[in-house]
Amino acid sequence: MKRVAVLISGGGSNMLALLRDMVGDHSGRAVFVGSNDPSAPGLVRAAQMGVAVAAVDHRAYGRDRAAFETALLEPILASEPDILCLAGFMRVLTPEFVRRFEGRMLNIHPSLLPKYPGLHTHARALAAGDAEAGCTVHEVTAELDAGPILGQARVPILAGDTEADLSARVLVQEHRLYPAVLRRFASGDRTRLDL
Repeated sequence: MKRVAVLISGGGSNMLALLRDMVGDHSGRAVFVGSNDPSAPGLVRAAQMGVAVAAVDHRAYGRDRAAFETALLEPILASEPDILCLAGFMRVLTPEFVRRFEGRMLNIHPSLLPKYPGLHTHARALAAGDAEAGCTVHEVTAELDAGPILGQARVPILAGDTEADLSARVLVQEHRLYPAVLRRFASGDRTRLDL
């Protein structure tokens, strides 16, 4: 059984999708949910599901990312995770942090990578006049949103779509894709999944 830790920054809807799927014959079990924001609503939701939670407020460390990550690592490592999932974790991690979990850290990103790494993905897709958008689950590497792609889900961009419309449509697919990819990854299957 693989021990899975999840990092969030907000409501944690993707985290909840992962936790709800890690039951029965799933090869993974959630052991920890952490956040860089002590007020993240997702922490309460995870605790209600019986998962250990902790927050390390990044604001207390100013620009010292290394000190923040050292503090964040403490509860993560205490949970002894085999896999670390980023689920709406809105901090860029240093290469040193990423190396520690190399080959076992996943992220979900709201675009069809390699298109639109970073922020404002839906606005960028709309501005470009793209016909479709979607989400990607990938392994985390030191280069932002550039690790090996493990799965993607696509949605059409419709006439008159706003950023909020597109975001909502993509989020539905995120909640399908991330649990499906994690389920396969935890069982040792790293082949790409397209939904």
